[in-house]
Amino acid sequence: MDLKEVMAINLRRIRHAKKMTQEELADAAELSVRYVGAIERADVSASVTVLGRIAEALEVDAADLIERAAHHSRRTR
Repeated sequence: MDLKEVMAINLRRIRHAKKMTQEELADAAELSVRYVGAIERADVSASVTVLGRIAEALEVDAADLIERAAHHSRRTR
């Protein structure tokens, strides 16, 4: 799973946990609803700036949006 998909899953999970609609998140982050939806579908990659705006709107650390689930082990190099 690539980082774009990880962010999509985490964003949707956190937004739902905070009982926010895509519209509310988009408004708080000053983004379009279409763009928020595209990020949640992993259709687009969010820039670091957008990642920060979304994290701030959700009141979480930006790292929470890109952290892989604990059950997915990282590959060793």
